[in-house]
Amino acid sequence: MTDAVISTLHTPDGSFTVLEDVQGRVLASGWTDSFDRILARIPAQHRPAHVSTGSVSSAEAVDAFYAGEIDPAMHVPVRQVGTELSTEGWRQLRLIPAGSTLTYTELAAAMGRPDAVRAAASVCARNAPALFVPCHRVLRSDGSLGGFAWGLDVKRSLLEREAVGTTALVQH
Repeated sequence: MTDAVISTLHTPDGSFTVLEDVQGRVLASGWTDSFDRILARIPAQHRPAHVSTGSVSSAEAVDAFYAGEIDPAMHVPVRQVGTELSTEGWRQLRLIPAGSTLTYTELAAAMGRPDAVRAAASVCARNAPALFVPCHRVLRSDGSLGGFAWGLDVKRSLLEREAVGTTALVQH
């Protein structure tokens, strides 16, 4: 990969940094103002050779998400490189409706590998374009939040924001 652009946006959950390739696909994103932390979410061999600061095309979708319109963020193009199982897991994450959650066990089943619960958790842990690939919608089997690279306060906030107007419950 050759070039990419990076930008930090301001959200109610704090700074949100997005890295996009020249085609406007989100490579990595998260609730930080550290460009290094965002770049570290991408395996070294897949990191862009040159990164410049500038505006990102996904900014409007982020603004819409925080204004209560969840869908635009789910349609932002992303690019992730991984195994066939990881790729299927990331695809399945984008199919979880806003206001809904799955457990890691349910995600494994959706990936076609009901025995691969650890792999499902790994898919979430290695998900670089946070928000746009909603790994925050996956919970532990007991309904607790589990982990999240950007902190449980952000995960809880995202789930609560998405649950507005739905019957979904978010456990604290």
